[in-house]
Amino acid sequence: MAARRQPDPNWEQSVRQSFARQGFMGLIGAQIEGLAPGHCILALPARPDLGQQRGFLHGGVTAALADTAGGYAAYSLMPAGSSPLTVEFKINLLAPALGERFVASAKVVRAGRTLTIVEADVTAETGGVSTPIARMLATLICLENTPDQPEQAAGRAV
Repeated sequence: MAARRQPDPNWEQSVRQSFARQGFMGLIGAQIEGLAPGHCILALPARPDLGQQRGFLHGGVTAALADTAGGYAAYSLMPAGSSPLTVEFKINLLAPALGERFVASAKVVRAGRTLTIVEADVTAETGGVSTPIARMLATLICLENTPDQPEQAAGRAV
């Protein structure tokens, strides 16, 4: 049996620095609202430009929010010098995504040596009332000895 990997002792700094490089999360206005080992909460204020034709938060944005929260929940338990990569996810959209803000709360179900399983719940909040809108189950791989930052190729990021 392979030895259990040791989490990065500076996991919170690594997660926050990585999140700051997430161009898409910046574009949509998502922020980290909570972090703990194996857990991540992201929040996103409602904006009309993130909606689909009927005014609901677009399912792609909902999935991205859940996937990113799950990725950082997994990353918080990975060793220094590694990076997470989603290899599979399934999302159930439970209700129309209408609200003042949206919150994705993810937790690690099982952190293995190579694969980590996470689940994420996404809610819509209006006036202090929270409504479940999505649930995701995802598998992430730990890319050991692969820094979580862009590689340089011929002077440009890939």
